[in-house]
Amino acid sequence: MDIEKAISEIQEKFGVVGREKTLRKLILGKMAEKHIIIEGPVGVGKTTLAHAVAAYFDQGFIRIDGDERYTESKLVGHFEPPLVVEKGWVWDAFVPGPLTLSMKNGSILFINEANRLIEGTQNVLLPSMDEGILILPKLGVINAAEGFLVVATQNPESYIGTTVLSEALKDRFVWIKLDYQNYEAELNIAKQKSDIDEKDLLLAEIATKICRSTRGHPDIRRGSSIRGAIDLAKILSLVNSVVLETVSEMAIMTIATKIELEDGVERPIEEIIHEIVEAVLSGEEDRFL
Repeated sequence: MDIEKAISEIQEKFGVVGREKTLRKLILGKMAEKHIIIEGPVGVGKTTLAHAVAAYFDQGFIRIDGDERYTESKLVGHFEPPLVVEKGWVWDAFVPGPLTLSMKNGSILFINEANRLIEGTQNVLLPSMDEGILILPKLGVINAAEGFLVVATQNPESYIGTTVLSEALKDRFVWIKLDYQNYEAELNIAKQKSDIDEKDLLLAEIATKICRSTRGHPDIRRGSSIRGAIDLAKILSLVNSVVLETVSEMAIMTIATKIELEDGVERPIEEIIHEIVEAVLSGEEDRFL
């Protein structure tokens, strides 16, 4: 397989900007039939990249979103009591979960934010990933069909609401770290995803610089993802203004929900965003980069 050609085709077909190194690792992991975990902050494109690679290989893709309410039975499946009474402990009385379906169909099981799954649910994955088997009480053993693969994402452990994956589960994955892209790549994404005209390029530049500046501000623990730049660029193109008060108002509207302040910061979030906007419009964004 020509990996470099595959990277170019994925970028073109699925609108992926840059990410050559990450795509190369994902393709190699897929070809080697290794389970993959992608770690990175919110909004860096973890899900997009995993879905693009699965679609490129024309493979089934089943997604679940991890949280503490996602139990073992939701992952594996469950028996329907009325059907058990009628038919007994048979397949026709069983509702298969995502793990069971993925193994039977040879699909990719995509687990978004795997480090939010409770330990019991994590442990169910071990024999499936290690030996390609799943034991269902009353029904027997399922052997994974060719192509079965677990691709998971996790946010950094410093994020609120995350837990630590068990050492046993981490040992079954190969690891790909994903971070924010450089300014040029994020600007291209903001232009592409906000669907703005070429004449509004300046607005996309302003939006991108504002969002990137939130990641280095001393009062902000978690800065905005590229989604903030996309939203802000689109709205700025509608109001068509680069006046400080207008840009600040729109930035607060689009970015406030995408950042997290450091503990103990007493300044209102509006004031902090306004400070960032003022720095960007005056060409002093390097203060926060």
